Amino acid sequence: MLNTITSKMNWAIFSIFAMVIISCSGSSDGEESGGTSIVKPTNLTIEAEIVGQSESNPNGDGSGRVDFTFQADNATLYKVLVEGELVETTSNTLTHTFTDEGTHGYDIAVSAYNQGQFVSKTININVYVEELTGLIWSDEFNSGSLDLTKWNFETGTGINGNWGTGQLDRATERPDNVSFQNDITDADGGCLVITTRKENYIDREYTSGRINTRNKGFWGPGHRIVARVKAQDVRHQGQGFAFWMMPQEKPVTVDEIMWPQGGEIDIMEYVGSIPFHNLGTVHYAWEWQNNQYQDWNHGHLGGYYSYETLQTPDPEEPGYGNFPPPENDPNAGSSAFHEYGIDWYEDRIEFFVDDQVYHIHYLNDGGGFTVDGQDQKTVRTLDGRRVTVSEYSNHFQEWHPFEHKMYVILSAGVGGSDYTYGGPIVPEAEFPCSVYIDWVRVYKM
Repeated sequence: MLNTITSKMNWAIFSIFAMVIISCSGSSDGEESGGTSIVKPTNLTIEAEIVGQSESNPNGDGSGRVDFTFQADNATLYKVLVEGELVETTSNTLTHTFTDEGTHGYDIAVSAYNQGQFVSKTININVYVEELTGLIWSDEFNSGSLDLTKWNFETGTGINGNWGTGQLDRATERPDNVSFQNDITDADGGCLVITTRKENYIDREYTSGRINTRNKGFWGPGHRIVARVKAQDVRHQGQGFAFWMMPQEKPVTVDEIMWPQGGEIDIMEYVGSIPFHNLGTVHYAWEWQNNQYQDWNHGHLGGYYSYETLQTPDPEEPGYGNFPPPENDPNAGSSAFHEYGIDWYEDRIEFFVDDQVYHIHYLNDGGGFTVDGQDQKTVRTLDGRRVTVSEYSNHFQEWHPFEHKMYVILSAGVGGSDYTYGGPIVPEAEFPCSVYIDWVRVYKM
């Protein structure tokens, strides 16, 4: 069944690609350019070598790697459509690694161009990717430098010059903001340190650090994603740290997917103004709106975790106050390392701290409540503990955000307005403000 679905989806993508080709093509076999006839490419061939393919492994060795070779007479450029990605190359070879586990069928479309003239062809291949369980990706932050095969620095001030949230900070890749440290008490090894500072830098009075795994590490349903973090210096209003996820995938029909249509998962959102609780949230849109942003088109459902009671607090919305917490208060998130994570299932996302589930979000209407077309949230007692239960985020057919892969972000910030989560910075806030990340790990469930 999965093979059939995958093949149909790829055929739909190819059909869109083919329609674009047809709409741009001429009916003649050649055309004039400055008095010179342009010869249309001919005799297009495509060969696919599935790495590890043998009589006993007809669909490959499980690595998912395929080496493509394509050739056409009179071709100067090739365009290849594979898994919804269009690649242009002047070479006649391309290597692609498929990552969907199991055996799946894929349609590969190739067009050979000579200026405005082209010829197209498609082939179908079956590729096997080994099904993994357990730990499949991690960074233990023991090397003393950022592993750029796994992470990207994100610098600047983001959307609207305030990261879209009213923040005051400019993110940099300087060691002042992103560094590494050993011998941290209770850490398993070395730590990544993300630090916000109060300093005059370019156009801002605050600096911060921000890294992400975009295009390098991204995961979806069927995974546990967890980080061990100590938000040591996040103690005042306006200080905050987040471990969160944004969309890696998008519909083939758009260049970029708009927020919140693409979704957002906040696994750890810890702020100094709410020092005894963590917030785990999903953000989504109610309507597709042609992939355009609308102020009103933003849904979000979150649940709080109490470090004292290890469950959703009572009342469930703690509000600002009681900051800064006493030094080493075990009921504050800043006092110790905690493991923040999600177990991401096909139909729901379960948020946990130290393996204590405190928020379960169901993706579909009726997953946690009766089918009524309404977003809902309540607190239930499950296995003797208060747990926030919410639904739903699959509101339109064009895109179901939490059925697709997302990448990880680690970021610190300084609040600058009332609509910044955690509130604006207060004068008594102390800097530098450092957060220690012991490790980030991804498991296949």
